[in-house]
Amino acid sequence: MAVITIYSKPDCVQCNATYQALERKSIPYQVIDLTQDHEALKFVRELGYQQVPVVVADQEHWSGFRPDMISRLSV
Repeated sequence: MAVITIYSKPDCVQCNATYQALERKSIPYQVIDLTQDHEALKFVRELGYQQVPVVVADQEHWSGFRPDMISRLSV
C-alpha cells in the first residue's frame, strides 16, 4: 500500500477527524502543511481543490473528511 498523503493546515477540524480515522485503522499517513509548502498548495489547487484536508491515496484523491473513502483503504 502506498503512503497516504494529507494536505492540511493548522487547526483544521476535518483534518483532525481524518487523522483519527486513519489512526483507528492503523493506516500510516504523512501530513503536508499547505501554509508552509507553497508547491504543495499549487499542486492541490491544480487538482481542483479549495478545501482541506485533501487526501491522496495512490491514484485516488478527495477533499474533506470522508469516512466512506477512508473505509475503502486497507492496511
